[in-house]
Amino acid sequence: MAVEAALRAEYWPGPEAPLWAAVAFVLGTVVGSFLNVCIYRMPRGLSLVSPPSHCPHCQYRIPWYLNIPLVTWLMLRGRCRNCGAPIAARYFWVELLTGLLFLAVWWRHGPGSPVVAVVYGVFVAGLIAASFIDFEHYIIPDEITLGGVGAGLLASFLVPALHGQSSVATGLREAMVGAAVGAGLMYGVLRLGKLMFGRQRVDLAGPTRVVFSETALHLPDREIPYEEIFYRPTDTIRLWARRVELVDRCYRDVEVRLSPERLRIGNEELDPGGVVYMEVWTEKLVLPREAMGLGDVKFMAAIGAFLGWPAVLFGLMVSSLVGSIVGLTAVVLRRREWSSRMPYGPYLALAAVLWILGGREWVGWWFGA
Repeated sequence: MAVEAALRAEYWPGPEAPLWAAVAFVLGTVVGSFLNVCIYRMPRGLSLVSPPSHCPHCQYRIPWYLNIPLVTWLMLRGRCRNCGAPIAARYFWVELLTGLLFLAVWWRHGPGSPVVAVVYGVFVAGLIAASFIDFEHYIIPDEITLGGVGAGLLASFLVPALHGQSSVATGLREAMVGAAVGAGLMYGVLRLGKLMFGRQRVDLAGPTRVVFSETALHLPDREIPYEEIFYRPTDTIRLWARRVELVDRCYRDVEVRLSPERLRIGNEELDPGGVVYMEVWTEKLVLPREAMGLGDVKFMAAIGAFLGWPAVLFGLMVSSLVGSIVGLTAVVLRRREWSSRMPYGPYLALAAVLWILGGREWVGWWFGA
């Protein structure tokens, strides 16, 4: 009877109590610790559960008492206890960021709807993992994007209040519309960007030797791996060559077109897989370039499934603004070039977090609604 009495709701503090805010922060740091595992292992195709947490340098298996969020990293001063190798500061900052965002989400939504706050917390965890993976690898795994679409539809069905609805049918409908608008709008931006910025011209100082190896394009001042050039089978490198030299033949004054599936030199078509080395002398090249990847399209669909189509419009505007400011600032400070790649997922994630923390109210205030 004593246990039943202790579990009765009136013996627990309400959701507005500071206790639950502290619980949200601590839970967030624990989730952040798991997100660090996801950020490291998912893009490498590794299991999230096996092997257990270990040092990547000496393979030392980390015991539970050395795996306490925030505390352990500070206590060991960012180094492995066994071999002394440095532990990236990213592990600490992900745990702290997740804890603070869980706290902010609970502060904003917990008192009114604890269930909505919990769902938003799960969603924010996915945003954090996607952002850090995109920053480091320029990809967002399908487990997060497509999995996020499915999770958003299910959550909207179970908790229609996510979209301000009271019935499961309308909640699911809003999620489906949000996912469709998110994917469709972002895909339209991708195609428009491909038409406007889908080619990068590289001018060389007179006829210059350029080498195509098995893995990369070798320019006089840099080397570009093919995976940074070809995103789809139709992407093509184009140039006019004064001379082309293969292992067994030579060409003069011909057009060269290279894609992942075919190599065309003049009127002759070859299998690129059979050409392990090619030298050309040319004055300029035209390289394919992507405005954004399909991962961003799927990521916006997941955001729409959780937050609805108004959040998609808000996210597109805010992410474009923030991304432009960051990109231009980096160019001015000479941290990046105009043509260099920039992850877009983190800016979409930032816009989604802003929407959760009050974006709908800010838009209403701005338009006087």
